[in-house]
Amino acid sequence: MGVIPTPGAYNLLIDGLLEVHTTDMAWDLFEEMKSLGCSPDISTYNLLLDACGKSGCIDKLFEVYEEMICRGCKPKNITQNIVLSGLVKSNNIEKAMNMYYDLISGDFCPTPCTYGPLIDGLLKLGRLEEAKQLFKEMVEYGCKANCPIYNIHINGYGKTGDVDTACELFKRMVKEGIRPDLKSYTILVDCLCLLGRVDDALHYFEELKLTGLDLDLVSYNLMINGLGRSGRIEEALSLFYEMKDRGISPDLYTYNSLILSLGTVGMVEQAGKFYDELQLMGLEPNVFTYNALIRGYSVSGNSDHAYAVYKQMMVGGCSPNMGTFAQLPNQS
Repeated sequence: MGVIPTPGAYNLLIDGLLEVHTTDMAWDLFEEMKSLGCSPDISTYNLLLDACGKSGCIDKLFEVYEEMICRGCKPKNITQNIVLSGLVKSNNIEKAMNMYYDLISGDFCPTPCTYGPLIDGLLKLGRLEEAKQLFKEMVEYGCKANCPIYNIHINGYGKTGDVDTACELFKRMVKEGIRPDLKSYTILVDCLCLLGRVDDALHYFEELKLTGLDLDLVSYNLMINGLGRSGRIEEALSLFYEMKDRGISPDLYTYNSLILSLGTVGMVEQAGKFYDELQLMGLEPNVFTYNALIRGYSVSGNSDHAYAVYKQMMVGGCSPNMGTFAQLPNQS
């Protein structure tokens, strides 16, 4: 008679399959374990509930949740948090909020992982006052805000254009003794650059360098792009070379930002050099790369070069879009 694997063994396999997105096989294993008399445990259900939430399969999520209850498997706090998060990710914020209030009317103890997705969901819908009230509730429940919670708040206000409130939240976090992480700074740099407040963005970027945190490609890209779009080309180039000196390799986004910015101010020769360099780096130009370069040559009055780049684009198998034709100069 064969040995039936334990729930722990199945959980390892199901987790592995979900990690590599072979979801159907994970569900088949779930059905197999039940058919062999091996009862799923709370870890099994947590894995599958999380998968349902991430994929937006809310009907399936509730089906699995009901099955778990019927099998006498009592949900833990992490289980409820997974369900709440899944509801928010699938744009079911009302269901998530209703479930939250049902839970706290019982013996459920909310954690930052409870509030994070809910606050994030409300902020993304522009429901700032409700998000603020929920943050207040969290504190009243004795649930201390942490860096990820503040990052969600900072990002939410920043993306609505209220960067002053975002900056105040950042300062409040520091005042409360919570150390900002790389994401905290990156969010502020991004939001400030989007609004053209490049000097303020540079302030936080320079402060980031002094914290001892390791800057990454994303943080450099955001600042390089912000400077370039503001016409501060020399500063953008200086950061580009600084980034390379730190051992951070530029990606296509970096080069595209520089090519666009250089072309806009008429520095098309330098833009062309970056176009050549990115290919030597093993990167493949995309439609944005070609459009930026075509625009640069067109603005500079160099129609021949603009059309030469267009031909390279076609030969390289990159399909043009409406933006490509809009940038091409009229041929007489």
